Parts: sequence; C-alpha cells; structure tokens
Amino acid sequence: MRQKAVATEIIDDARVRVTRFDFAPGAETGWHRHALDYVITAVTDCHMRLELPDGSENEVTVPAGTAYRRDKGVEHNVINAGDAPMSFVEVELK
Repeated sequence: MRQKAVATEIIDDARVRVTRFDFAPGAETGWHRHALDYVITAVTDCHMRLELPDGSENEVTVPAGTAYRRDKGVEHNVINAGDAPMSFVEVELK
C-alpha cells in the first residue's frame, strides 16, 4: 500500500474549492472521480503516473508554474512517479 498524498483545503465556498496536494515520492491520491470541473496548477515539477479505470497507466510531467484544466467525470489515481516531493493546487469550479 502506498503512502497517501496530504490534501490541505484552502478555500471551500459557494463558487470554488481550492485544495493543495503534497506528495512524498511514491505517494498517491487514491482512486477518485472528479465531480466538478477543475484546474490544476503545479507548485513543483510534477512527475505524475496516472492509473486509469481501463487498467492503463499514463506518465506526464507538469512543470512548476504551469496549469491544465479538465472536465468533471475524470476518474484516476495520481501517483508521484518522481524522486522528489511534488505539490499542486487544485481549483474545483462549483
């Protein structure tokens, strides 16, 4: 069993939920499905392994300071595939 990422809620109001995720090397979010559209901004370089429901895995690197958005419904487990701690901030749009 992998170590869990640490999720720190920053804001949760009527419009957005903002959470910072901090991962030790090898740590994971655990399986989850996004109920809201969301934006991720990398605080550090994020070397992520994404486990997907069909059993496949995808590795991506999100450079520090960059962002991406996804629509609700995404299901995955996010793992820090790098050798250093990684952090990102997730903004969910209500």
